[in-house]
Amino acid sequence: MTLRVLPQNLINQIAAGEVVERPAAALKELVENALDAGATKVDVNLRDGGRTLLSITDDGKGMTPEELALSVERHATSKLPDDDLFNIGFMGFRGEALPSIGSVSRMRLTSRVRGADSAWTLLIEGGAKGEPEPAAHPYGTRVEVRDLFYATPARLKFLKTARTEQMYAREIMDRLAMARPDVGFTLSGDNNKTILNYPACEGDLFDARLKRLGAVMGREFQDNALQINAEREGIKLTGYAGVPTLNRGNAQMQFMFVNGRPVKDRLLQGAVRGAYQDFLARDRHPLLALFFELSPRDVDVNVHPGKTEVRFRDPGMVRGLIVGALKHALAGAGHRASTTVADMALGAARREGEGPSLPYGGGSHSSGGGGFNIGQYQASPPSHAAIERNYGAQAPMADGGTSGYGGLFDRGRDFAGTPDPDGGFAGAAAAALAGGYGAAGPSARIDMTDDAKFVDHPLGAARGQVHANYIIAQTRDGLVIVDQHAAHERIVYERMKADLAENGVKRQGLLLPEVVELDEASADRIADRAEEFAELGLVVEPFGPGAIVVREVPAMLGKVDVGALVRDMADEIAELGQGMLLKDRLMYVCATMACHGSVRSGRKLNADEMNALLRQMEATPHSGQCNHGRPTYVELKLHDIEKMFGRR
Repeated sequence: MTLRVLPQNLINQIAAGEVVERPAAALKELVENALDAGATKVDVNLRDGGRTLLSITDDGKGMTPEELALSVERHATSKLPDDDLFNIGFMGFRGEALPSIGSVSRMRLTSRVRGADSAWTLLIEGGAKGEPEPAAHPYGTRVEVRDLFYATPARLKFLKTARTEQMYAREIMDRLAMARPDVGFTLSGDNNKTILNYPACEGDLFDARLKRLGAVMGREFQDNALQINAEREGIKLTGYAGVPTLNRGNAQMQFMFVNGRPVKDRLLQGAVRGAYQDFLARDRHPLLALFFELSPRDVDVNVHPGKTEVRFRDPGMVRGLIVGALKHALAGAGHRASTTVADMALGAARREGEGPSLPYGGGSHSSGGGGFNIGQYQASPPSHAAIERNYGAQAPMADGGTSGYGGLFDRGRDFAGTPDPDGGFAGAAAAALAGGYGAAGPSARIDMTDDAKFVDHPLGAARGQVHANYIIAQTRDGLVIVDQHAAHERIVYERMKADLAENGVKRQGLLLPEVVELDEASADRIADRAEEFAELGLVVEPFGPGAIVVREVPAMLGKVDVGALVRDMADEIAELGQGMLLKDRLMYVCATMACHGSVRSGRKLNADEMNALLRQMEATPHSGQCNHGRPTYVELKLHDIEKMFGRR
């Protein structure tokens, strides 16, 4: 074969294969160009999912006829003023999008700069460029891409249905809209049907951003979002994160942005998982949107042609910033649970003939036996099992049980107090409820005639217990239903964590130190973090090339497969840059101990004990959810209850 240079059009088509995977990829590049041009409004129109037509109109600064002709040349860009690839301050910078798209479609550019008498238009068909011609158009730019991939028909075979391609386009628009709440966005489909319409949001950055996030992620997120605002060593992290009881079965509602650029990064996702590990089961995921601002020199955005991946200069510091900021926000939430918990409870009173509401955690349920009519509504008294499903709880667990941790659960009971013969827990759970009724005495009681007392006690005063598991409390403007086991589980868990932080992790030495063989890279990763692991109770040392010797392990883990533990940690470090697995296991043991050491479902409590539990919930961080992310209480406002009974 003879060595030769490929034709320019074929070069452009190859580049298009990297940049333009599907219509949504072309949309991303063109909308980013509009944002870089200073647009305050971007209108997008699709036909046939973007195959037949993809039109983007903006009110940016526009282009002169000379710039119009130059814009479709490869590597022509205005976004690297100092030719420094390590100082990228714009969304696009390669100068490949327009020529690449033009090489596989029929593309027309029409643009007008402010102050110009007329606009100019330019046609590019299958890579063949015409000459700029005068046209009529307002200030800004319109890019029309017709018959995408007509010049490369093989690519058309790999596209999905028009509806699927439209869904991908909407996802791109949603992410870009979250990054720029100051810009208005519209997206319309076939027959000019409006798919989304996000007006520009006014107000300061946090208010505008929350409004836009609510429009994209839903009102539930807007009502249950915690503000994030942290800074470390020149990296600023802002955004919003949902309370743990607002969660999903996948991570699709987690959005991250670096200098305004939507990105997907395993490091960031791993940090989020680490921050929420105390509050969610491993198969549940929080909702959040995080925004990073840092010097362009501290992040490489030129990792992937799609510019969706980044590489940080100091990934460990970024991870620590995420974990610290999220944990600080979650701690500040106190005993707060998501409003969706109450919404689902109110959904039990529904119109006759409507389907059942969705309980916490998904799935469906029936509210149980016969009902009674309230006006045009039919309310059905929920069964005990239905109530538990609304809390995401399982059936009550019997006391005792067995465990592979060799008596750890018995030690966990030390935190929870000893049950008394009458079914309560001794000393009003003085051991676990430090500062509760057992220590505070009469302060756990509330004078129901003094409304001022409710200001200091948002969970109200206990009025009774139903099904030997749920505490009913009256508040100033409603009532609260508490899952006594879930609530006490969180209280015990937080005390155990505090005890670990204060007294450290107890170690147990191995009778015979165990040598674990690894590949050299994995052994080096473990050895480099030996001091960190020692703080968690795992003492390791290098043992020649590709080997680690383990001398001590955390006592809480009991009998553990040392080799498997070390290998899993090495894999976790390689994937996420940090070894969180050991801490995860320790916290899992603590959570399990807390579950078995807490006041059980089915245990009868007296009024003082119930009030003691409420007071300690108010004083315990994260008490709005148990260790698995399920809500510990439901709050119903009086005006909502009155609506259910037709009083409002």
